[in-house]
Amino acid sequence: MIVEMRTYDINPGIPMAEFLANYERLGLPAQKRILEGFLGYFTTEFGTQNQVRHFWAFTDLNDRAARRAALAADPEWQACIDVVRPMIVRWDNTIMMPTSFSPIRELPVAPVDELTAFNFGLAGQAGEPA
Repeated sequence: MIVEMRTYDINPGIPMAEFLANYERLGLPAQKRILEGFLGYFTTEFGTQNQVRHFWAFTDLNDRAARRAALAADPEWQACIDVVRPMIVRWDNTIMMPTSFSPIRELPVAPVDELTAFNFGLAGQAGEPA
């Protein structure tokens, strides 16, 4: 399994809420349908502002290439690109491979260890320590 992290710098003149609303409405449905391995979408609170990072899991680089090609050919995704691409000043892609002790090591992503974000708060009763 590999994880792709994409970082987008959004034009400071564009409200982040506007970018996110357009992406969620126009792009996310197509990406989830075609790419499948959606891990999350995050904005920065501290550090560089006007940034979003999103994470996608793929079986391998060939799987990623095939899914990205299918996404690029999708009319729904192209409609999203027409709206959101002018809002993006710069983007960066990073491909990461999980370590042997990562709680995310294979697809489908599922909790494999205690005390991870996948089962946070589930070990004990509400209000009691785990």
